[in-house]
Amino acid sequence: MPLPEPYPDLPSLDLLVSVGELGSISAAAAAHGVSQPAASMRLRALERLLRIPLLDRSTRGARLTPAGMATAEWAVAVLGDMRTLLAGAAALRRDRHSQLRLAASLTVAEYLLPRWLHRLSAEIPSTRVSLEMGNTVHVAGLVARGQADLGFIEGPRPPGRLRSRGLLADELVIVVGAGHPWSRRRRPITASQLAGTPLVLREPGSGTREVLTDALATRGLGVTAAMELGSTTAIKAAAMSGTAPAVVSALAVRAELRDGGLVAISCADLRLERTIRAIWATSHPPSSVSSRLLAIAVRAEDAD
Repeated sequence: MPLPEPYPDLPSLDLLVSVGELGSISAAAAAHGVSQPAASMRLRALERLLRIPLLDRSTRGARLTPAGMATAEWAVAVLGDMRTLLAGAAALRRDRHSQLRLAASLTVAEYLLPRWLHRLSAEIPSTRVSLEMGNTVHVAGLVARGQADLGFIEGPRPPGRLRSRGLLADELVIVVGAGHPWSRRRRPITASQLAGTPLVLREPGSGTREVLTDALATRGLGVTAAMELGSTTAIKAAAMSGTAPAVVSALAVRAELRDGGLVAISCADLRLERTIRAIWATSHPPSSVSSRLLAIAVRAEDAD
């Protein structure tokens, strides 16, 4: 509904509030950097506009009337809302040409972030994005040190010193090459068999390895590494060559499982699942651009 005109201007309302807080027109005028006569003229114009007496004037000065006190109280809320609006607009102006510093685990960086960022660029095209990839421990360290505005990690639990938001569940799968003996199994393997078999693994500190290690540890079992590799692509290649079984994100092997280059192996007594999370420092909550990226991520995965 349109505002009726004329309506009070914000500087006059701000001046009225200051009279109530400081106790005189002269003090309010000084605080606002105007002369006392100019302040008095503004306040009289405000009274004429509202058609109520706002000030009780006397030789000893001026004080708010009961109507003036009520008006000043309402004005505080109006002025607060206006300051919120102006601060928000300023943030939006900054975000129009902002830089978004991201850090992400390899799985997120390779298989999820590209489409999230494509959608972000369509909505806020002038945002400049930088991305550093690493394992979960490395990403969390970048965010904690203020070197990244937003991080994306995977693992069984959120890092305690950072704020986080779960985005989606990610299943880990045991895979072998088409020529591996396990590829012809008709029965699932057991957790003990998996623990007793050397595996192609990510390095310590990765979310994938942490989930596997924790799941086996609850059964009193450990992991044995046939080799440790720093990228999902290298792990997939090693598994396809028949070197050893591997445990990887289901997101990373969709194409290979569909084409038959890798075979998924069931484990009867082990469920490997983790949460992909966004993380940020408590002292640096997500900006409007970061929040928009998070909304895109949630919406994209819900659609899937």
